Amino acid sequence: MDIYVSNLSPYIVSEDLKNHFSKYGAVTSANIIIDKYTNRSRGFGFVTMPDDTEAEKAIQEMDGATIEGNRITANKAKPREERPARSFNNNNRW
Repeated sequence: MDIYVSNLSPYIVSEDLKNHFSKYGAVTSANIIIDKYTNRSRGFGFVTMPDDTEAEKAIQEMDGATIEGNRITANKAKPREERPARSFNNNNRW
């Protein structure tokens, strides 16, 4: 199960996130999302846990927990919504 984690401190790295969630079971991966322009954390990430029961327990325990001074939110990740392709032609001027 993929877990969406938000309101992360900008100083948290993926390994820290993995360590916090591994208290509740096996963690396959943990990734902090990085802004491609600033190369800084965007304040959220994803944790993947193979066992749904352990993942649900981790969500219950970690939602509202404080990590490095920030009260985080943890919930089941939702599939990314399709977005229309962006057009960069100049015919759409205001």
